[in-house]
Amino acid sequence: MSVRYWREPLWGGVDLMRARFTGDRFARHSHDTYAIGVVEEGLEEIAFPDGPRCTGAGEVVMIDPGVVHTGRARTPEGWTYRVCYPRPDQLAAIADEVGAGGEPPAFTTWSAADEHASALLLSAHRAAEQGQRLAADSLLRVVMARLIGAYAARGPRRRPLEAGRGVAARARELLHESLADPPDLGRLAAAAGAAPFALLRSFRRAYGLPPHAYVVQLRVSRARELLEQGTPPAEAAAAAGFCDQSHLSRHFRRMVGVTPGAYQRGVLAGRPARGRG
Repeated sequence: MSVRYWREPLWGGVDLMRARFTGDRFARHSHDTYAIGVVEEGLEEIAFPDGPRCTGAGEVVMIDPGVVHTGRARTPEGWTYRVCYPRPDQLAAIADEVGAGGEPPAFTTWSAADEHASALLLSAHRAAEQGQRLAADSLLRVVMARLIGAYAARGPRRRPLEAGRGVAARARELLHESLADPPDLGRLAAAAGAAPFALLRSFRRAYGLPPHAYVVQLRVSRARELLEQGTPPAEAAAAAGFCDQSHLSRHFRRMVGVTPGAYQRGVLAGRPARGRG
C-alpha cells in the first residue's frame, strides 16, 4: 500500500489523494464531501447502494456526499487511483458560475467511461502534485464543470458569466509580472475583475490558450532565451519557473521539437536545431 493525502490551498482548501492498494478492502463508509476519482492502473470494485461496479483506467467515479460505499481490488495486482474531495459549497459555486444552478450537484451515475474527463482529472491532480497551482486550479474547474454538465441532475439553467477582452488583457499582464510564481485561477480572475470561468473563456478567445497553457509557453520562451545564452538546461528550467529539468524537457520538446540540450548544442554550434522553429 502506498498513499499520499494532502490539502491543496485551492478554493479555500480541497483534499486530494493518490494511492495504490493491493489486498486492502475498505470498510463501508461515506464522506462529507464528494469523492471524484479516476483509476490510473488496475481494476477497482466499488460496492454502491445499488450493487457493485468495476472501474478501470479511463473511467471517472463520482460519489455524492453521504453515499455509503466500499472498495477493493478486482485483481491480485491491485489498483492505483487519484481522488479529489471537493466540498458541496465548492461544487455549488462552480455549478452556479457555468449556469447550472447554485445548488450542490447530485450526480445521476456512480461512474462514467469518459476518457476526456479522466485525462483532465489526471492532469489536474499531477499539476497539483508538482506545485503548478494555476494549471491545477484551471484543470480541476474545467473537469468539475464537465462532470456537472454531463452527469448531474439538471436544475434551472442560465447563461454562463462572461468577461470582456479588457479582463483578458489585465490577466495577461499579471501573468507576465508573476511568471515565476503565478496565482491560481481564482486569484488571477479576482485580480482581473472577473469570475474564473468567464476569465478562462475570455482569455482563450483573446490569446488562443487558457492562462495555464499561456504560462507554459512563456516559460518555454524564457528557457529558450537562457539556453541560447549558454545557461545549463537544469538552471534554465529553474530560472524559467519549471519544477525540474524533466518538466522543461517535456514541454520544450512539444513546442520546439527537440530537447533543450539538443537545441542548445545546435544553437551554440552555429547550426539551426532540427525542429519546428
